[in-house]
Amino acid sequence: MSAPPELFPAALKMLAALAAVLGGLFAAVTLARRYFQRSGAVGGDPLVRVVASHFIGIKKAVTLVEIPGAVLVLGVAGDRIQLLDRIDDPETLGRIQRRGPRPAASFAEQLGRLTARRRGAAHEE
Repeated sequence: MSAPPELFPAALKMLAALAAVLGGLFAAVTLARRYFQRSGAVGGDPLVRVVASHFIGIKKAVTLVEIPGAVLVLGVAGDRIQLLDRIDDPETLGRIQRRGPRPAASFAEQLGRLTARRRGAAHEE
């Protein structure tokens, strides 16, 4: 019969393996961020920008997309995108650009809203 493995060396080996895996993941994410920032795939000043989107049904939405010189009104349904209209009028373009997109709520803000709503429902019962 063989002797049972020592607990301390086994734990050290397991922690070393975990550190190696986490270090590799961290290095991969760091390199990917640098590559995508350098190639312009993330951030910067995009030429195509989604101004607004309004859902009108299950998997159906009307979306305003700003491109240089115009705003496209697109109908998005399932796996299809169809051009509904093109807005070229300078006055209308100015109004749309002044309005701009609403900043997306952070995860913490969304979670706070959901938990507040749930707490409110629990207090009513």
